[in-house]
Amino acid sequence: MFASDNIPLQYFNSVHNGSKYGGVITPSNVMKFLADARAKGGRLFLKLHKGADSYVKNADGTFSLTKWKALVNSYRNLDFGPYIADGTIVAHFIIDEPHRAAKWGGKIIPHATVEAMAQYSKQIWPTWTTITHTQMTWLASAPFSYRYLDAGWSHYAAGKGELNKWIAGEIAGAKSKRLGLLMGLNVLDGGNGSSGIKGWASGKWAMSASELRTYGTAVLNQSYACAFFMWAHDLSYYGRSDIKSAMATLSTKAKAHPKTSCQQ
Repeated sequence: MFASDNIPLQYFNSVHNGSKYGGVITPSNVMKFLADARAKGGRLFLKLHKGADSYVKNADGTFSLTKWKALVNSYRNLDFGPYIADGTIVAHFIIDEPHRAAKWGGKIIPHATVEAMAQYSKQIWPTWTTITHTQMTWLASAPFSYRYLDAGWSHYAAGKGELNKWIAGEIAGAKSKRLGLLMGLNVLDGGNGSSGIKGWASGKWAMSASELRTYGTAVLNQSYACAFFMWAHDLSYYGRSDIKSAMATLSTKAKAHPKTSCQQ
């Protein structure tokens, strides 16, 4: 899976074959969406709570498991089975950055709650891989072993320190809890400034083509990684000839990557 967050299906091609979707899918349109993705050989993460985190927050900004369950439950009667079986649906993306207290009303989403979310998903779709986007070191700090959460997703940015040290730490954290690991790059805000391409966030830089090749190759050399995922799709950035060339190179490496399960 060589994926970028929120890349429209129309841009799936021989280079990009996957993405994550939340706000664009609903119980009424998701089956057609999946059929269209399958026709393009797509590989998808689905976020079943309308995409935006605001839909699963209490009035004080903290996480509401009750609201989250209600939204996920609205998909209960849909037959995702064939799409899970053939790999069109890769994972249920249950929540984003549970470790970031600032994102959740000043309180993290506890490890036990993340596991409870994964358990709820498994009760409905037992074979569907459950993932969360967070730091593997944070997941590894849980005082228990995960039974229902299958994997974590982590992406590299230059500000996270030396690349190989970061990779080793993420893999060690995942292995310590027998979790799968989806790895990738923060291509829009994770550069070191050498590209001269302004990032989405103030003071951030997009990665240069050279950074993409260097960082991406190091990540794709890890046999433990089960998917390669970039944040995030942007037409002007992805349309640059140097970036397109670098991504084509990385996509070729992804195709040659050993098949690795996200369920360890």
